[in-house]
Amino acid sequence: MEKHQVQYGNRTIEFYIERKNVKNVNLNIKPDMTIQVSANEKVPLSFIYDFVKGKGAWILKHVKGFEKVQSYKQSEREYVSGESFKYLGKQYRLRVQKTEGDEAVKYFRGFIYIFVKNTHDFNRKEKLMDEWFREKARKAFERSLDKLCPLIQKYGIEKPSIDVRVMKARWGSALLDSNTVLLNLELIKAPKHCIDYVVLHELVHFKYNDHSDRFYNMMYSLMPDWEKRKAILDEEIVRDL
Repeated sequence: MEKHQVQYGNRTIEFYIERKNVKNVNLNIKPDMTIQVSANEKVPLSFIYDFVKGKGAWILKHVKGFEKVQSYKQSEREYVSGESFKYLGKQYRLRVQKTEGDEAVKYFRGFIYIFVKNTHDFNRKEKLMDEWFREKARKAFERSLDKLCPLIQKYGIEKPSIDVRVMKARWGSALLDSNTVLLNLELIKAPKHCIDYVVLHELVHFKYNDHSDRFYNMMYSLMPDWEKRKAILDEEIVRDL
């Protein structure tokens, strides 16, 4: 991808252009605030520059929002009652409750509960929440994989294993050498149909390890609305990262 920049008022907007087989010019802001534009090879550079300038106000608004979210995550997350967490596309309020029994995290009726012996122990609450999200993510991702694998088996693609970790700038990755689909832990915040899109995207890479016409033709064939699902991830879920 090539790095470019345009002037919008007194601000300089830096962005990357990725040329690929897409019908429209698409602009995405990644969780690390990198701005990426995807466009067909036939689209002139001047058109892309004008397109980015036309999105200038929207870009600056969302970059500012990401900065606030990242600052909040890094310095203000306290794991106290009332904080909001997104899980499978829905918002849940946190309730912290003291327990003399087993420490655990549970969710029901619109709330996520942390049962902990010391309600002021930040590190323990953080660890419990991380373990809970990882467990839920692995189960949700495995269910998605089980559902989608029958679609791709006729193409000679064997069912891969799933691995989960935090990634800054991508939702998933196909590790062909180890036959593994690596998925971003943050994807557990997305609705199930968006998780399905990411899983299928990585599965198709086991057939076409690129973003060629053949890759996108297969995506459209197996999931005709994949672009809508991707848009939800890029425009809604990323705001909560």
